[in-house]
Parts: sequence; structure tokens; C-alpha cells
Amino acid sequence: QVQLVESGGGLVQAGGSLRLSCAASGRAFNNYHLGWWRQAPGKEREFVAAITWSTGIISYGDSVKGRFTISRESTKTTVYLQLNSLKPEDTAVYYCAATGLTPAETDYWGQGTQVTVSS
Repeated sequence: QVQLVESGGGLVQAGGSLRLSCAASGRAFNNYHLGWWRQAPGKEREFVAAITWSTGIISYGDSVKGRFTISRESTKTTVYLQLNSLKPEDTAVYYCAATGLTPAETDYWGQGTQVTVSS
């Protein structure tokens, strides 16, 4: 059974920082990107950052480049998201996701963790 367990969300003031963690288990993820998406109320889900697990290649959404950093701990199949210089518009539910490199792979999602940035 695949599980993606997020932790680390919370309430922070604008300009502050948070660190999210996602522990993945239940299968090998060599054919996956592991990363983060977010969804704010009334908005579509938005790509934040991901690591291609087999190569370590990293990508970021335009709105977070230069402020957020994704990293991994391969031995634990854990990904982290360091959120710096937070803005009120970063307020959202952040979801850890394992998305397949091809359509043949099943995508997996965590339950989400709330990040709230106050002005």
C-alpha cells in the first residue's frame, strides 16, 4: 500500500519560513517525480516543486522560484520543501505527490497539510 505522509504545515507570518516533509512508502519510486502541489480556496491545484527520483533533476513552479527549495533524503524516500520569504498568497493546502513519468504509472497523493501565511 502506497503512503505519502506529510508534516510540517502551520501558521506563519509573512516573511517567515516553514519546512514540509513527505515520507513515501509502499513501492519503489524510480519511475516517478516526487514533489509538492498546492491548492488555495477557490483556485486550481498548482505545481510547486518536484524531484525526478531516478535522476535527482529538480523543477519549480514559477511562483515559488528563488523562495522555496525541494530536497530529498534517498535512504528514507523522503522529500522536503523549505518555504522561505512566505507571502499571504502562499496560503494553501500543500499536497505531496508521486506522479508517474509515463501515463502507465498510477499517481499517488498525500492527505495535504495546511500552510497559512498571515499579513
